[in-house]
Amino acid sequence: MEAQIAKYLEAKLPAASVTITNLLRIPGGASRETWMFDAMWENEGGEQSQSLVLRKDPPASLLDTDRELEYAFYSTFWATKVTVPRMRWLEQDASVLGGPFFIMDRIVGCEVNTRLPQTPAYQPLQPVMAKNLYDILGEIATHDWTSGPVAKLLEPPSPEESWQRELGHWEAIIDAEELSPQPVTRAAIRWLRANPPPPAQRISVVHGDFRVGNFLYQPDASIHGVLDWEMAHLGDPIEDLAYSFNESWWWARDGRPGGIVDRETAIRLWEEASGLKADPAAVHWWELFNSVKLQGIWLKSARVFQDGQSSELIHLLCAYGLINSQDQAMLHTMGRAT
Repeated sequence: MEAQIAKYLEAKLPAASVTITNLLRIPGGASRETWMFDAMWENEGGEQSQSLVLRKDPPASLLDTDRELEYAFYSTFWATKVTVPRMRWLEQDASVLGGPFFIMDRIVGCEVNTRLPQTPAYQPLQPVMAKNLYDILGEIATHDWTSGPVAKLLEPPSPEESWQRELGHWEAIIDAEELSPQPVTRAAIRWLRANPPPPAQRISVVHGDFRVGNFLYQPDASIHGVLDWEMAHLGDPIEDLAYSFNESWWWARDGRPGGIVDRETAIRLWEEASGLKADPAAVHWWELFNSVKLQGIWLKSARVFQDGQSSELIHLLCAYGLINSQDQAMLHTMGRAT
């Protein structure tokens, strides 16, 4: 890919020749191919270099989402308190690299590892990381998106219909992707429809995948980049709060969201940061919804692998390791298991 990327950048930069080095695919991503590389070129100021990241559609993905929209959400938060990489170029022409992609600056000197915050060196800093995490989530919840690029691409739901839009979207994915009956998931969907949540306090940007593992941090527990906006949308901000509580993200296996903070403290931090209230009924509804949503992702993963659309082992891992555990999470949330 070096030559293809170099050719593309030569058309974007004031340079006759671009050299690409250290091209490496970042493992683990199941919905995007993520590549990091260094670009070097010369201009009137002399030799220039930049560390960059390329996010590209793979042949098969856990998520069918829009690259322009993901780019717009990143751009919405550039130079705000919600730290994100700077966006550089969006390319929708699949012929350039075999799929739509965008290129952004790489934030260096940070960690993303989900296990590291549970190690002895980080344990004293867990309260700091938790506060930073939920402060950022509060900023996302209260950000004025109405004059930014997202407003040009999305029609916001009303406060009363935000839950219906999201549940309908993910139920349709489950309908299309399940390889076998999903009785627990169907029971959860019936419960969600029969017990709608309170209307959203406001229509906010919802990151859609906000958790430990999707941000870059340094040894002082400061957060320097919120990543993976491919599921971002407009809706009820409590959706993001509840998503961070899902059992899939209990990295320490002790019931603490992200393995760094207890649930009650997380809610308090989010309320303080956002000025919004985490109505227990709303949090409960969105917790169950997020298990349904995640089950849709895991079922899509199973379908992709079963149908031979991809041989990436991350798809097999998600299907084998997470479908049953998500059933258990739904039963716990509905009060049907202990």
